[in-house]
Amino acid sequence: MARRDNSAPPAYRVPDPVHDRKPGRWGLYIPFIIAAVVVIAWTGLWFYARGEAERRMDATADKLRAAGFEVTWAERRINGYPFRLNVALTDARIREPSGWSLAAPKLEGQAYMHGLTDWVLATQEGLVFTRPIGGPVAVKGEVIHASLFHLDKPLPNLSFEGTKLTFAPATGAQPFALTAADKVEFHFRPGPDDQAAMMLKVDAGQARLSGLFARMADGKPISIVWDALLSKVSAFRGADWPEAVRAWTTAGGRMTVRNAGVTAGEAVIGAQSGTLSVGYDGRLNGSLDVSLRQAPKTIGAMAETGVIKPEAAAAASAVAAARQGEGDVARANITFQAGQTTLGPVAIGPSPKVY
Repeated sequence: MARRDNSAPPAYRVPDPVHDRKPGRWGLYIPFIIAAVVVIAWTGLWFYARGEAERRMDATADKLRAAGFEVTWAERRINGYPFRLNVALTDARIREPSGWSLAAPKLEGQAYMHGLTDWVLATQEGLVFTRPIGGPVAVKGEVIHASLFHLDKPLPNLSFEGTKLTFAPATGAQPFALTAADKVEFHFRPGPDDQAAMMLKVDAGQARLSGLFARMADGKPISIVWDALLSKVSAFRGADWPEAVRAWTTAGGRMTVRNAGVTAGEAVIGAQSGTLSVGYDGRLNGSLDVSLRQAPKTIGAMAETGVIKPEAAAAASAVAAARQGEGDVARANITFQAGQTTLGPVAIGPSPKVY
């Protein structure tokens, strides 16, 4: 029997598969290359921002010095790579020509790379502010920080906050009204129509052992609030404080009081409305509608501390008693005009001096 050949004809054989070329490795490297380029570009941008921050600080300091200010710091360090700029100044000090100054042993500022017009400032070692006549006062606290937002605008937003603060005048300096406060806030917010809102608040302050506040508070905490609206704020410019105030007043600048008051123990002085300006002599002008609780005690404390004369205190107490309503609260008008302060029709002393 013939042997059968089971092998398939050559035409019907399955061809061997053709192997593709081995894939390249560039596909693996591309993401790393892109990441490296991004890191290099971002690093260059950060160092550029750092240099720009240094240049702007130096330019601003030179401009202030040319206007009569003193601006100094012993050392400056800038770090925070990759996403922030952290600026640390050692022994920073600024003094304006009329004598007010602010100094900090160590001042730190921080801004994010995506928002270099918004800065947060803090000092952990406290600060010292100096009064032209009263002298320096050292301030320490658990938290002392401030913020400056929208530095690219003519007037930035400014906020300050301090908690658990203590105030200690230097040796030989005049006393300061407060020795401590649980919290101090200050806010400045520019608005439309060349206006700005300003608010100062002091919570649970402790008055020094002698002085008007101490007599009024009788050992109890003091609270202060001042909420006002300023007009013509763009005119507030000058080489020093007096020049800036005069320019603002000349332009028609006014302060509209929305809420103000001092609470010292049981005594309360409050103002819900009023308009104030500054006269050519640097003294306050305008009037306030005020409410006085425990008016005799408040006026008596003013007389004892020399704020008003005894004979004026007696007349002012009589006016307050005549206008006293329910709740031991007297309502009256305080006017600042021609260098004098009057409570109703009674002159009680000179008008407060702004500069």
